[in-house]
Amino acid sequence: MIVFDLQCAQEHVFEIWFGSSEDYEAQKARGLVACPYCGSDKVEKAVMAPRVAAKGNQRQETIPANASVPMAGGAVDPAAHKAMMVALSKMQAKMLEGSDNVGDRFADEARAMHLGETDARPIHGRTSIDEARALVEEGVPVAPLPLPVSDPGKVN
Repeated sequence: MIVFDLQCAQEHVFEIWFGSSEDYEAQKARGLVACPYCGSDKVEKAVMAPRVAAKGNQRQETIPANASVPMAGGAVDPAAHKAMMVALSKMQAKMLEGSDNVGDRFADEARAMHLGETDARPIHGRTSIDEARALVEEGVPVAPLPLPVSDPGKVN
């Protein structure tokens, strides 16, 4: 996965994740990349600062509990939206700590745990929409993740 900061003609800056640079170029060429604030497809890469991990002896910046969150129907603050996405990403990473990435075997693993064929444990992975619906209909407790998860070993 690769993350790009993009900017539309209205100067809204936003972040989007792609499988690769080639995926970004292909989706942009097909008109599939648009600003989430105004819908414009006149989008270009914005200047990005490199993501450098903080030193171990430094505290991570946190978002205050009373931070405002943009809601539909009002003006959208791109900086607040980006901060919200960073917080969501950190929350998802925390949720997945100790969870086994079972990849494309997700449906089979979840079903086996539900039926008592294997020990229950926290897992995450990938499955099709149809298979996810089938799991829900069978009473298997599953939920979609809000953000994509990079495969181990493919993180840049």
